[in-house]
Amino acid sequence: MDWLMGKSKAKPNGKKPAAEEKKAYLEPEHAKSRITDCEFKELVALPREIDLNEWLASNTTTFFHHVNLQYSTVSEFCTGEACQTMAVCNTQYYWYDERGKKVKCTAPQYVDFVMSSVQKLVTDEDVFPTRYGREFPSSFEALVKKICRYLFHVLAHIYSSHFKETLALELHGHLNTLYVHFILFAREFNLLDPKETAVMDDLTEVLCSSGGRGGGGDGASGGGAGAQNHVKER
Repeated sequence: MDWLMGKSKAKPNGKKPAAEEKKAYLEPEHAKSRITDCEFKELVALPREIDLNEWLASNTTTFFHHVNLQYSTVSEFCTGEACQTMAVCNTQYYWYDERGKKVKCTAPQYVDFVMSSVQKLVTDEDVFPTRYGREFPSSFEALVKKICRYLFHVLAHIYSSHFKETLALELHGHLNTLYVHFILFAREFNLLDPKETAVMDDLTEVLCSSGGRGGGGDGASGGGAGAQNHVKER
């Protein structure tokens, strides 16, 4: 699993902050759209008598499949010409190979790196064991955190670059529901660094402020926007 030695870095993409650009995904009529009105904070909590690693493995695998499916709905629009970099607002992500070499890639190439790498990982019996008696590796939680980081990049790119197409396909309710579920799960188990997710703080504030339930979009112009336009190199 050479990719585990790699990493991705975020840097300002050289463009001016998008403070004046209208973000459709923050508009109340779009932000309140969900496909379910369940209480996600309760849904993500570790059930009694369930092993933590088993819970992390099950949910991480499910999120991987759902993010992959959500991206597939807009993949025909995410081309090397339309998305020449893996950009999220004023942040650009770079892929680094197992030797630490920066790989210049378009957004669809980056997403392909993510999906193919995670696919190998979640189907590796030594990392995500499914047979009775097999144990999880000591590095399992760190690997889950890395997977979640990459899945967040893909979700953020969909919002930043392909929300218009998602809206046209009337799949924004699915996207919002997936994002809320994913973010609240990651928060529950500290799987994402707040610095990593700061680029989408405005969206997270709107979607998750009411515990993930629909109808919390009235604060669409709320306090998270500043973080979105103040990106530090990591």
